[in-house]
Amino acid sequence: MDIYQILAVYLLIMNIVGIIIMGLDKHRAKKNRWRIPEKTLFIVSAIGGSAGTWAGMYLFRHKTKHWYFVIGMPLIFMIHVVIAVYFAFFR
Repeated sequence: MDIYQILAVYLLIMNIVGIIIMGLDKHRAKKNRWRIPEKTLFIVSAIGGSAGTWAGMYLFRHKTKHWYFVIGMPLIFMIHVVIAVYFAFFR
């Protein structure tokens, strides 16, 4: 496997993790149980799971009333897209 294949697998895994933790946190919120810290949700997004956490927000209708999630998750995703485009076309 070359570096791009490894990166693609990593991003796939991180985005699956992003969706899962958003769903898990929503489930825990409904059951009034211990929650996943918001900081953790943002960290997973920042280290590659931005598409998954953003999708999970709307799939599970979770954190959609918090402005810092509504703005922050798409912003992190856009930063990731800009970085990907840069490395794909301008490196």
